[in-house]
Order: sequence, then C-alpha cells, then structure tokens
Amino acid sequence: MANIEYRTLGRSGLVVSTIGLGCNNFGRTGTASETQEGTDAVIGAAIDAGVTLFDTADIYGAERGLSESLMGKALAGKRDRIVLATKFGMDMAGTNGPDWGARGSRRYIRLAVEASLRRLRTDWIDLYQLHRPDGITPIEETLDALDDLIAEGKIRYIGHSNLDGWQIAEAEFTARLHDHPKFISAQNEYSLLVRDAEREVLPAVNAYGLGFLPFFPLYNGLFTGKFSREGGPADSRIMSIRKHLLDDAPWDRIEEYQAFCDERGVSMLAATFAWLLAQPGLTSVIAGATKPEQIVANAEAATSWTPTPDEVARISEIFAPAA
Repeated sequence: MANIEYRTLGRSGLVVSTIGLGCNNFGRTGTASETQEGTDAVIGAAIDAGVTLFDTADIYGAERGLSESLMGKALAGKRDRIVLATKFGMDMAGTNGPDWGARGSRRYIRLAVEASLRRLRTDWIDLYQLHRPDGITPIEETLDALDDLIAEGKIRYIGHSNLDGWQIAEAEFTARLHDHPKFISAQNEYSLLVRDAEREVLPAVNAYGLGFLPFFPLYNGLFTGKFSREGGPADSRIMSIRKHLLDDAPWDRIEEYQAFCDERGVSMLAATFAWLLAQPGLTSVIAGATKPEQIVANAEAATSWTPTPDEVARISEIFAPAA
C-alpha cells in the first residue's frame, strides 16, 4: 500500500486522502470500467491502496446515473471505509423529472438527492456538491434546502463546483447571514496548463477556508507521461475522444518539463501530483482510472516525491500562463 497522506477538507472535520478517485469513467462506453466487473476492480484497488475520497456525479455514465448505480453495487459491505461524494445540478434530461433549469431549487434538490441515494444504495452522502449554479435559483434557497438535508442526516457536508470567485464569496456571506452550514469545498478545473483558477477562485477558496479539489488535474491524462508529440495509448481518453488536446499541446514546454523530471529521477506523473499538492488550499487530487493498475500508479506517484519550494516554483515557471 502506498503511504497516502490524509488532509481535512477545508475548515471541517471531514478527512480525505490526498489522492482521490474520479468516478466519471464508471459506466463510460469503451472503457474497462464501463461494466460492473470493471468498476468493482477499480474500486477494490482504490480501497486497498488507501484511497478514501470517491467523487462521482448523478450525470456520469453512458446513461445518466449509471456511475452511481455501478458504485452502489461495488460498495456493498465497503461503504463505511470511504468518503462518498456526488453532485447534482447538471441537466439529467428528465431522469429526475422536469426541472425547468432550476436545478438548485428546493424542489429539484429533493428529487435529486433521493435518486442518488437509491442508486448509490446508501443512507447518506458524505459530500453533496452543487455541480454548477443554475442562474435562476437564489443561493439562499439552495443553502436552505441543503441545510434541511444535513439536519435529516441524508448528507453530511456540502461543496460546490464551477463557481466563479464572486459566487464563492456570495455563498459564504449568504451562509453567514442566514446561519446556514457553509460549503466546505470547491471543485474547478486546474492543472499545469489550465491555471485560470489562480486569478479569483483560489484566492476566494483560501480566504474562506474551503478545500480545493481540482478536476482534470492531469489535463485528461496528458501529464501521465504516456504521451508524446507522436501520440499515446490508443484506448486513452485523449486518443479516443480528445485528440485535439494532444495536437494543441505546448510540446516545447512539456519536453522541458520532462527533462526537469529526468534530472531528478522522478516520473512526470509524480512531479505533477507533487506540484498540485503543494498549492495552498488544495486538499486532494481527484484523478480518474479505468483499470486497477492506474489507481495504484496514481497512489504511488502521489507519495513518491516531495519537491523543494524552489522546485515547485520552477515547475510553475515552465508552465507560466500568458500575461
């Protein structure tokens, strides 16, 4: 077992592994984890490796809700060993009934949480996350509805995803004003190549004590070290559905980064995890896996190298955003 570290998620008592399992591949067509057997294998390997944070959403899977359904079966007898996170608020195409776009409303949240609990075959969700703001519902109503679910024991903590900096601040001060439980976590895209969160989101996260959970932290697998200018694994997400990411990648900088890693005898995967975990406020790196060996590799990489502050700064410099 990798010597995984554990951190509290923001200013809360919820402790999670610094390497999390992104569950968007469960039930995804063309992957080894599209089946129950494949999902069982990845989840079993993750638990054995010491991973505790499992992050899914009601929309994940070839059919909406499929990731949650596969996980519900796979976690039978193992539920108490993990921190289970899921999300609501994306378009479920009628799976939860009509919503008229108001997916942060009290009415819709009630439908969504009950559906997720049924699919996940559990009585509670550890971290229930607003997947994105709906643009209709006042955040006060969303917080009020989530407050009720906490009181009923159906969810334990709340988080959000895809909020801008000002929305994070609005949610924080609305919770303070009305004495609601606060969001404890934020999920936004963040990687060596996508650092927009550094402008407003991360300052807001750190100002209000949220735990940050980046999605696409390896830029869809580009920083696993398996890709070059010539291509990569044929069954990978990039090669199968996102080839443009490979074609448009800044290869001069990536090759400079590879040389940096080679000089220190560390893999690109390990260096990328280390850089992410060195960022202020970042709690856990949620990375997807379709095979058991991938989650094992992620867990080992996340614990294999501790960079100096100068090395963290050098990696940041290599991938410095354009002014």
